[in-house]
Amino acid sequence: MNEGNGGGATSAAEQKVPAYSWYALGVLVLIYVLNFVDRQILSILANDIKADLGVDDAYLGFLYGTAFAIFYALFGIPLGKLADSWKRVRLMSIGLALWSMMTAMSGFARNGGTLTVARIGVGVGEATASPSAYSLISDWFPARLRATALAIYSSGLYFGGGISLVIGGFIKDHWDAAYPHGGPLGLVGWQAAFVSVGLPGLLLAAWVLTLREPIRGAIDGLPTKEDPQPFRGFTEELLQIIPPLTVIGAMRRGPVALLVNLAGAAFFATAAVLLTHWVYAGPGSIIHAVSDQWLLLGIGYYAVFSWACGLRSRDKPTFHLTWGSPAFLATILGYGIVSFVSYASSFFAAPYGEVRFSIPATEMGMILGGSAAVTGFLGVIAGGRAADWLFVRYPAGRLFVVLFGLLAPLPVLWMTYTTPDKLVFYIGAASGQFLAATALGAAAATSQALVLPRMRGVATATFFLATTLVGLAVGPFMAGWVSATHGGDISLGVRSTLLAVPFGFVCLVFAIRLVPEAARTMVERARAAGEDLVA
Repeated sequence: MNEGNGGGATSAAEQKVPAYSWYALGVLVLIYVLNFVDRQILSILANDIKADLGVDDAYLGFLYGTAFAIFYALFGIPLGKLADSWKRVRLMSIGLALWSMMTAMSGFARNGGTLTVARIGVGVGEATASPSAYSLISDWFPARLRATALAIYSSGLYFGGGISLVIGGFIKDHWDAAYPHGGPLGLVGWQAAFVSVGLPGLLLAAWVLTLREPIRGAIDGLPTKEDPQPFRGFTEELLQIIPPLTVIGAMRRGPVALLVNLAGAAFFATAAVLLTHWVYAGPGSIIHAVSDQWLLLGIGYYAVFSWACGLRSRDKPTFHLTWGSPAFLATILGYGIVSFVSYASSFFAAPYGEVRFSIPATEMGMILGGSAAVTGFLGVIAGGRAADWLFVRYPAGRLFVVLFGLLAPLPVLWMTYTTPDKLVFYIGAASGQFLAATALGAAAATSQALVLPRMRGVATATFFLATTLVGLAVGPFMAGWVSATHGGDISLGVRSTLLAVPFGFVCLVFAIRLVPEAARTMVERARAAGEDLVA
């Protein structure tokens, strides 16, 4: 069935959206803008960090991707559960304050280890944002506008990513010009940039607390009562996904579950060791980046395996509509490959431009960052509107937009990273951003359409597992590792990520075939799995 069709949801969907919903959406967009300013500013500062801390492209890919992504993904699950049971507005405010403080702390890093710890803290804080926001948006907007609303929210990704280059380049160059030997507190330009973008988040966190909490599920005709013990589920999720607490969680499910859990731990530990030795990295800091990469990735995949096993025993309806749904998995994995390529290309665009064309950071930030903000915003809005238009006409219409976002950027990306002309580089980077951005709102709305209202926070967190553990945790590192092992050839590194595109294509073709039936039978499958729904 189409999302939102059935029962009282039809009349709700036809109602005019209140002005307050659009106002609240605007606040969420600001949060997401700051989210990606704090996350993406690393790109424009990358070459200075390399020089000051003595690291390489593999470490930068690890720092930008894996160090952030693993903790963002793992804590996103229990925090997604908390978003399904507690006050989502309050949760977002706490998370915003945390990641803002950790961004500011990045400015005081004196070595790679300290910067990595701060980056981990940013990941934990930011894990509160999207599960809460996606759930709130689904309760503020009817199904007919949900992809558009999610696309507008997602535009913060591109505004934040673009603005981060503008702000970071401006602060870094002007600070270093004013204080060539270090300024107050001994900070150099890249450190001052981190502090400058981190502190404003504390003020925004106070503003977020003023938002009103909507009634969960009411707009779909499926109002959900408040959970009298909201932190019980959160604590349970911690035991299922955060190692070594995962062993305790498995023990509580019985000896068979414990043996399965330990076997999973042994498998992922072995894989991490083998990959560390197999993926030869050469001398220097890159060896540490590679070993840390596979260690954290192994921990991350083991943790997700533990969580999925636990979810199956604790909440069968949610498991069957997410991990047990081929349509859901094909959708999120297909979009995960979109993010695999786009995260790598967007992160390394600024370092590549500086090295290849000797572009100053201020110019790079203004042109590359400004154009990325505009084209990313236009792309995600255009993609969201196209997805909603197609969804009304074809049950799998939104997925056509996701497939477009996977394939359309490929020739543009190749041109961007091979052209000898600076203007063509700028145009290609902006165009690629526009094309890849079209997929996000469509993929997010599809994932939300395949679960019940009470499951949206967990579904969102699961959706972001693909964008983080498949896309962010591997794509930038792969590009950085290939670059570092080929004499700093960033162009080759970014283009190497295109090897993953055929896998994404296959996933999305399967999703197009499976999603219509999965959406039509969603309620029936939930009931069959034990969900207590009013007929």
